[in-house]
Amino acid sequence: MIKINLVCVGKIKEKYFAEGIAEYAKRLKRFCDFNVFEVAEENAAGLSALTTIEREGKNIIPKLRGAVFAFAIEGKKYSSEKFAEQIKKLVDSGTGEITFVIGGSYGLSDEIKRKADGLVSVSDMTFPHTLFRLICVEQIYRAFCIIGGTPYHK
Repeated sequence: MIKINLVCVGKIKEKYFAEGIAEYAKRLKRFCDFNVFEVAEENAAGLSALTTIEREGKNIIPKLRGAVFAFAIEGKKYSSEKFAEQIKKLVDSGTGEITFVIGGSYGLSDEIKRKADGLVSVSDMTFPHTLFRLICVEQIYRAFCIIGGTPYHK
């Protein structure tokens, strides 16, 4: 069974987001070994945006395993079907682990983007990071439903 990791900066504070993420994580267990890793948000007063994302990047690096895809505004946009195709290609090629990365409020460091096998953009819009985490987990679940031919994706 493939292992899917989601590495995120910061913690979920809102109960309703946490419950939604937990529901999709539970559903994903039938398709993959799904894990969420949270790294510290660097929100010390007086830090520049660049220093913040570099510090957060240093916390992310040890969590990068397998094929790595970072969510970034400049990344490639996929339909849900194409996103599922990308995951299926990796699974079919024998990739045993995929890690998706969501940065903090300032984004991701250039180092993380260079280490990633691909950059993915969901939208040109800006979302709160907690909402985006829910969207991301739902899209991973949707991708596995598409791959498995379940009726979830219409």
